[in-house]
Amino acid sequence: MVIALFRTMLDVFIYESAFTSSLISHLPAGLFYILFALGLHMIKLEKFKSKPFLLASWVTIIEFASNSIEQLTTSFFITNIPITIKEVLLLLLVAVLRSFFVVGIYSSITVKEQKRQVQQLLNFISTLYVEALYLKKSMNEIEKITAESYSLYDELKNIDLTLSMKALNIAQEIHEVKKDEQRIYAGLSKILNMEPLDAYFISELLQFVKEANEKYSEMLNKQIDFMISYNEDFRTNEHIPLLALINNLVANAVEAIEEKGVIHISINTGEDDVIISVEDTGVGIPENLIPVIFDAGFTTKYNREGVPSTGIGLSHVQAIVEKLNGTIHVESDQTTKFTIHIPIQHLQKGDVP
Repeated sequence: MVIALFRTMLDVFIYESAFTSSLISHLPAGLFYILFALGLHMIKLEKFKSKPFLLASWVTIIEFASNSIEQLTTSFFITNIPITIKEVLLLLLVAVLRSFFVVGIYSSITVKEQKRQVQQLLNFISTLYVEALYLKKSMNEIEKITAESYSLYDELKNIDLTLSMKALNIAQEIHEVKKDEQRIYAGLSKILNMEPLDAYFISELLQFVKEANEKYSEMLNKQIDFMISYNEDFRTNEHIPLLALINNLVANAVEAIEEKGVIHISINTGEDDVIISVEDTGVGIPENLIPVIFDAGFTTKYNREGVPSTGIGLSHVQAIVEKLNGTIHVESDQTTKFTIHIPIQHLQKGDVP
């Protein structure tokens, strides 16, 4: 309707045409857009987002039908000139070219958006994975503390009733905390076991890590070149722990580089192991600190107010590596390099392309 009115007003003001006759001449064009919109509404575009060829075919049919009705309306009610086979074929050709071209652009935008959403979801879940791992470790510690508190109550009840009751109250409070943590852990476990996140190629994971940390380095106003490499692009269903540990190491490397630098991330398969390495040209780690960097709570990072970070990042990395039955080694000289060995059977899934 807007198209018909707009074109009519152009005719009236520019060519001084009569409003009524001009409107009638443009009504078929308005009819085309109404029929085209109704057709797209009927096929429900959302269902065909993942099927671009089928979507383009449907759009071609709808456009050809709408265009044909427009031309027939023009022929019968305005021009009285019959439509030729040549014109019909031309309408069909235009419908095919325009529909497939537009749907191609539409699909490329959709795929890019879906990829961005998947990457954000994977990074989010990998962060949750780390927290779940730490929560599970915390639950084990709480279990020990509960047992020790109850044991203390048992020893004190024959010595001092007041102190023994305090010990029992502590044991009960700790037990309540443990139950709360169990409920949180159960919720996290459901998220981490989502079916859509079944398996990913190593090349995809490395690209996710690179893109996420490029944004992180830009946020810190640092110029960092990220290099990724692999010798075999296999699928893995352990993408969540892999993302968690690699992201942790790469984020640390970004923070260790002062202004400009290079970070090289590589995943290579050997006969029995998958070897993951993260190497950076940052400030390095003093040799005397290397034995304690994986201790929970150890940190050399402070914010502008002088408050230290939690110091649990590398302890998380070590916990993930141990869960995958792997080992981790660090060396720091001209560059700092973390090297992780994980048995290949814990990571590889499916056929190598």
